[in-house]
Amino acid sequence: MRALVTGGGGFLGAALARKLRERGDDVRVFGRGSYADLEAIGIDCAKGDVTDYATLKAACDDRDVIFHVAAKVGLWGKYEDFCSVNVEGTKNVLRACLELGIAKLVFTGSPSVVFHGGDVDGVDESAPYPEKFDSYYSQTKALSEKMVLAANHDKLATVSLRPHFIWGPGDRNLLPRVAAKQRAGRLYKVGDESKLVDTIYIDDCVDAHILAAVQLSPVSEIAGKAYFLSGGDPRPFWEIVDRMLAASGLPPVKKRMSKELAYALASVCEGTWRLLRLSSEPPLTKFLVDTMTTSHWFDITAAKRELGWKPRVKIEDGMTRVAQWIRTTQTDA
Repeated sequence: MRALVTGGGGFLGAALARKLRERGDDVRVFGRGSYADLEAIGIDCAKGDVTDYATLKAACDDRDVIFHVAAKVGLWGKYEDFCSVNVEGTKNVLRACLELGIAKLVFTGSPSVVFHGGDVDGVDESAPYPEKFDSYYSQTKALSEKMVLAANHDKLATVSLRPHFIWGPGDRNLLPRVAAKQRAGRLYKVGDESKLVDTIYIDDCVDAHILAAVQLSPVSEIAGKAYFLSGGDPRPFWEIVDRMLAASGLPPVKKRMSKELAYALASVCEGTWRLLRLSSEPPLTKFLVDTMTTSHWFDITAAKRELGWKPRVKIEDGMTRVAQWIRTTQTDA
């Protein structure tokens, strides 16, 4: 494959680019930064932003598959900012594919496009988009996924993959944030601790993306479809958090807070941030409270059957690898 990975400087994008290069594929990443570690292993790095069509089109030139991983992710922010990257950026990717005759687009979607504020227990891809979204991220990811799937035709084959809660070695966002909050004594177990959530180890997520690209074509079974991805082993949310903390050499979360109190505090935080027009993310939002206190797990039968994929890394084994990675990075530092 001659592949372009948008968002190549992020956790998933970089891991995907490395795996493609390891396979012997011709890989280029597109992102806003400079990535010396990727260049060192023979990956071409193009600098730019998906909202800038000229630089994006230049990066797409001579590619035969695009992995569109880039997205604005977050619990807070202006709708315009999420829309600019997630919707307008995806429009630019689709435009580049059509103008340059690129035949395959693998889009990294999100399971949050079916979140409706309540429990999501074992749903499959027939679950509808909600009438009202509880975050700008979910709303704009749904809009972009709809565009991607609608663009599937005889000259451009598209597929959307919806991984939930990606984790593993190399994560310099979620893991460090959880550890930092625990060190500061700011982590509280909120609500019903039995709520189950799905997660997916980074290597399994990468494998699914590559399998999708290999078999994607206008006549393939997966063209024009969306697929949930997970490890197929839903666990209580706070068990996952405690395991991450243990991998970081930290104790489990002991403090507790009711869902009602968490919602009240989130309302105060959101109101203060709006009043003061702060651009930073509040320490607590209603969307975060919902995430921590509702179940989110999915039926991955379709991905197994139609992608020919299955998750291979068990949570316990993955956490051992995370702990080893953390020790190595601390030693190197």
